Amino acid sequence: MAIADIACGVLKMADVTLTMNPIDPSEVISSVMRKDCGGIVAFIGTIRGSSGGKPVRGVEVEAYGEMAVKDMQAIIDRARSRHPVAAATIVHRTGRLAPGDLVVVIAVSAPHRKEAFKACGEIIDAMKKTTPIWKEELMDGGGKWVEGESG
Repeated sequence: MAIADIACGVLKMADVTLTMNPIDPSEVISSVMRKDCGGIVAFIGTIRGSSGGKPVRGVEVEAYGEMAVKDMQAIIDRARSRHPVAAATIVHRTGRLAPGDLVVVIAVSAPHRKEAFKACGEIIDAMKKTTPIWKEELMDGGGKWVEGESG
């Protein structure tokens, strides 16, 4: 599948968007709605205002764009092969974000809620382990890179 640079600061591939623009969760959820599905699950990740008991002023989110988009698409494809998922999408934001800003929205629809919950959980867990996206927490006195999860 080809990666389309559809606008300034946006990379898109099939079911995945990497953007510098704010995310509208209702648009992401609407994109997976199907009449034959009884369950839609969404995960909405936000920027925390503290880390380790210290205030976070913001977070700089960086990505290896094309590789990140390809990895997230592969994660969705794996979830589809393991669960009866009708539709799934990921929108991930990059750039400087403030506490409370949305950084990622994942939406999954399936015939039944259990399948949608399982697939959505697997998608975010896999992203945390393999997707080349990095976060630097900006605090008084400097920044701190956030460690990813290992597989």
